[in-house]
Amino acid sequence: MFEDRTAAALRLAERLKAYKGQNPLILAIPRGAVPMSRIIADKLDGELDVVLVRKLRAPGNPEFAIGAMDESGWVYLAEHAAQSGATPEYIETEKTAQLELLRARRRFYTPVRPPIDPHDRIVIVVDDGLATGATMIAALHTVRNRQPRKLICAVPVAPAGTLVAIRPLADEMICLETPVPFYSVGQFYHAFPQVEDEEVIAALATTS
Repeated sequence: MFEDRTAAALRLAERLKAYKGQNPLILAIPRGAVPMSRIIADKLDGELDVVLVRKLRAPGNPEFAIGAMDESGWVYLAEHAAQSGATPEYIETEKTAQLELLRARRRFYTPVRPPIDPHDRIVIVVDDGLATGATMIAALHTVRNRQPRKLICAVPVAPAGTLVAIRPLADEMICLETPVPFYSVGQFYHAFPQVEDEEVIAALATTS
């Protein structure tokens, strides 16, 4: 469906072109969405930063999210968390591990400046796709608490059911494709390599 993340970013930028010239703040969910968001920020003459959230991993299945958390420690737990075998003790251990990783990433990604303040800004939160939507839920929650003027969620692909949970959390929802069946985000990209930390840092260091 998408050749790669660059192709997806260009399509999203086209859908978002109404915000060009309004100094939008593009917040990427690392790591996959950061190079995409660099393209979108450049196309819209906006600013780029990251919104740091981490999924909480299911016991024995680290690719499956049972929830997510943001840098403040706020946690979203999915309804299926208990059914996955996640006990309260497991969840506390997982929260501690992910919060430590979030703090380390903030120091690593933006060591010489604080996060860009989204207050009273048009804010576009970008990911390279949604599966359960847990990390996007956490991202939108943390940005909403900073009182943006308008909060937009923009993704190339997601299941229709996930969008139902996401839509109430944003002022505008842009999703290019909602294919069926949906197994993973990567199945809808011809090329879907892992994005490394060095790519994130380079994208954040580049000026529009």
